[in-house]
Amino acid sequence: MADPSSYRPKPGQIPDSPGVYKFRDEHRRVIYVGKAKNLRQRLANYFQDLAGLHPRTRTMVTTAASVEWTVVSTEVEALQLEYTWIKEYDPRFNVKYRDDKSYPYLAVTLNEEFPRVQVMRGSKKKGVRYFGPYGHAWAIRETVDLMLRVFPVRTCSAGVFKNAERTGRPCLLGYIGKCSAPCVGRVTPDEHRDLAEDFCDFMAGRTGTYIRRLEKDMTQAAEEMEYERAARLRDDAEALRRAMEKSAVVLADATDADLIAVAEDELEAAVQIFHVRGGRVRGQRGWVTDKVEAVDTAGLVEHALQQLYGEEAGDSVPKEVLVPALPEDPEAVSQWLAGRRGSQVSLRVPQRGDKKDLMGTVQRNAQQALGLHKTKRASDLTTRSRALEEIAEALGLDTAPLRVECFDISHLQGDDVVASMVVFEDGLARKSEYRRFQIKGFEGQDDVRSMHEVIGRRFKRYLQDKERTGEWEETPAGTGPVPAPGATAPAPSIAATPSAAAPGPAPVLAPGVSPAATVATHAPPSTGAEPGAPAPTEAAPPGDAREDDGRPKRFAYPPQLVVVDGGQPQVAAAKRALDELGIDDVAVCGLAKRLEEVWLPDDDDPVVLPRSSEGLYLLQRIRDEAHRFAITYQRAKRAKRIRSSPLDDVAGLGGTRKQALIKHFGSVKNLRQATIDEICEVPGIGRRTAESVAVALAAAAPAAPAVNTATGEIIEEDDGGSTP
Repeated sequence: MADPSSYRPKPGQIPDSPGVYKFRDEHRRVIYVGKAKNLRQRLANYFQDLAGLHPRTRTMVTTAASVEWTVVSTEVEALQLEYTWIKEYDPRFNVKYRDDKSYPYLAVTLNEEFPRVQVMRGSKKKGVRYFGPYGHAWAIRETVDLMLRVFPVRTCSAGVFKNAERTGRPCLLGYIGKCSAPCVGRVTPDEHRDLAEDFCDFMAGRTGTYIRRLEKDMTQAAEEMEYERAARLRDDAEALRRAMEKSAVVLADATDADLIAVAEDELEAAVQIFHVRGGRVRGQRGWVTDKVEAVDTAGLVEHALQQLYGEEAGDSVPKEVLVPALPEDPEAVSQWLAGRRGSQVSLRVPQRGDKKDLMGTVQRNAQQALGLHKTKRASDLTTRSRALEEIAEALGLDTAPLRVECFDISHLQGDDVVASMVVFEDGLARKSEYRRFQIKGFEGQDDVRSMHEVIGRRFKRYLQDKERTGEWEETPAGTGPVPAPGATAPAPSIAATPSAAAPGPAPVLAPGVSPAATVATHAPPSTGAEPGAPAPTEAAPPGDAREDDGRPKRFAYPPQLVVVDGGQPQVAAAKRALDELGIDDVAVCGLAKRLEEVWLPDDDDPVVLPRSSEGLYLLQRIRDEAHRFAITYQRAKRAKRIRSSPLDDVAGLGGTRKQALIKHFGSVKNLRQATIDEICEVPGIGRRTAESVAVALAAAAPAAPAVNTATGEIIEEDDGGSTP
């Protein structure tokens, strides 16, 4: 635990202008990002008496090892840069809202020739118009089913559309009048696009126009005694009314607004958002967060606004945002929102009337979401804690293994040998830390040797990262490096001399941040400095070799426990790899599939955990996840090898020209028999490329025809499937 006074900058060294600051830990990871109107006043708050700090703030400043700041011109720039850094560095002590699910949207793909209406999840795509989010996908499908009577827009996938286009027969929806069947030419592309745009207008809230038009057409049809058409128009108008009823009117003045409510306790907070368009609730979503920093309701609202609108633009940002409490600097936040929208945005707290009543409804939803989350979390957290404690007790560890890495080897009869590394932190999978390996040291099937290679490669990278970040002390020439206090001695194979300092790139700022912004860093003197050398100043240049970008590194953080998929031989190989590197502070065990026994190094008998043990269940989940990740990679690698073609070896021949060659000749066999002049006839193929193709195919030609051993017949090479 660091003493904040060891890296506290002098007050005169901190500017009193707006800016963004970040705290880093001893591994140079960014652990907290904040912004301030006055950097000097704000940073001074972190370095007061520890007893007077909030417990979470105290934990953060004692975990940090340095602080640095970036000066910007305005508070709006500070807000934008803070959001950018939080997204980039993912600091552990910043509030991060976790979506409890991936919300579905109703999407209209206006970027296609024939726009399609469908349910979409995940990140938004350019050229697609979105409505929502909705609580359930079935709610979208019910609404779409009603509206297709009036707006028969295409809903089929690209494959179904092309098949109908090829056969000349529409799908079922085309026959029952719920699709205009552009696939068979019943409507032109322009007519179909007009239908899609009318669909979007209705979903955007302009409903009265279409219902009045249907009623007018119905009356006219009845007067002309076209009663069947009049009845159909009557049913269409009723369908639109039923679709409208699914989103009740909540604000009579047809307001476009987002309402944000927060429910919180000492440890967690839940945020609920209602999206109101045209006076109707068009979508709803919610987030839950751990309060890892000392933050009040206003701070939670500001973080929610950053996450909600940080990547939105245009009409996705409404004219009005209603919140339970204004952020610390509401004017700067309003300007930032206006910049995202392109016009004025009102940010305020509702005081009376329908908007205050609706805010009460949103608040009740937030309270219910927090209660439900705490019920689930209590069970999950208790189970995970018990599992980690059982593992520590069974393996004789001093503390519970908060970071566990598991390795597995996968191959098919000795071919395409690969390995996987999965990471679990606090009993939960951390998929961003997953890694996969190709076995390079040898060929063939040898799981024990493969495990030794993979463990060695993983921890060599760990030692190299420690050396690069300055966790090693350099001794006088000829004696080699020695570890800094608390570090582990590296193997002789690891480079002993730190790399020379190289000028680094200038810091990249968020859009709109003044290029005149400056960066300053303050850290304690390096423990590896030469005796008598002057201590580094607090303002380190951006290109300094000690600097790091703070992003999570691939292999920089060691686990407390390494689990291998296998028994005693695999465990011994993993332990031997760690011993060769001089690493003795990482525990190793193996989980054998046959009897689910846990093996430890140098023990002749396994550790047998009870079948009902939560610790065993967690180890099984980690092992099975490593197996899944390894076999998925192995299958993908094998499939890529099977799909390979002799044309892959031709330098400068890309996928487009490969396809052109196969399309022209029909197969690799026919291409192999072609002359160079015939190959040159293919558009885009010059004579030099044609000669390279001919040479590559001649070198890959089979010595003799293949024979089916079951039937005795010769297998012709028609290799049409060799198209990339």
